[in-house]
Amino acid sequence: MCFDADALPPEPPGGAEPVTGSRITLTAADGATFGAYEADAPASSGAGVVVMPDVRGLFGFYENLAERFAGVGIDAVAIDYFGRTAEEPPHARGDDFDFRSHVARTTPESVAADVGAAVDRLRSRGRVTSVFTVGFCFGGSYSFLAASRTDLAGVIGFYGGMRQRVEGGPTPISEAATYKAPILGLFGGADESIPPEKVEEFRSALESAGAEHTLHTYPGAPHSFFDRSFDDYAAECADAWTRVREFVATRSGPRPA
Repeated sequence: MCFDADALPPEPPGGAEPVTGSRITLTAADGATFGAYEADAPASSGAGVVVMPDVRGLFGFYENLAERFAGVGIDAVAIDYFGRTAEEPPHARGDDFDFRSHVARTTPESVAADVGAAVDRLRSRGRVTSVFTVGFCFGGSYSFLAASRTDLAGVIGFYGGMRQRVEGGPTPISEAATYKAPILGLFGGADESIPPEKVEEFRSALESAGAEHTLHTYPGAPHSFFDRSFDDYAAECADAWTRVREFVATRSGPRPA
């Protein structure tokens, strides 16, 4: 468990315009449908982001986070991973939802197909020219793996794990040679699930592959530090927001005409 289900994402430094998003359904290339949450910036900057949640899939924290991104000018679509296996849509799931059994049935291919559908959604309405992914924990791992796509301007991972998510499957380290998109990785120095040597192994793999990357570790910060209930890490959250926004801004194309 990354953080409490009623946690809220931190506010960006300087605040964000209030935005109310909406629940949508997307269809992946394999025909699967899944729930998502869409939030449009009041004035489009030309940048869009696919928000990739942790192992619990799409719930309130990530809906709110999509609205925060929109509030700073970045259109957002937050996705759910369980459209192929769960009967109830994300907003209808109770606290007893057995997300772990559904995580076990995801695959790199299914996650990639869902990301592709969200990328297509962001591009489809003429508001976005540059698309990024941003993922957390489980989603952070898959956000890093998305760097092999040719249709992304960059990928961002918060405390994305370095282990296989399926037996014999890819890891962010093993796939470094395939990466085409720039990478921003943000880690907690006190995160026991991602020891410093794994972050350094990731860095070494990216350097060997010649992949553009920035990896930053916050000393003493735990896993899932990007959570407004962690008042002790407000400075880290503010810095992370700044790094993410600068990463997006410097790699985004012009606004649509």
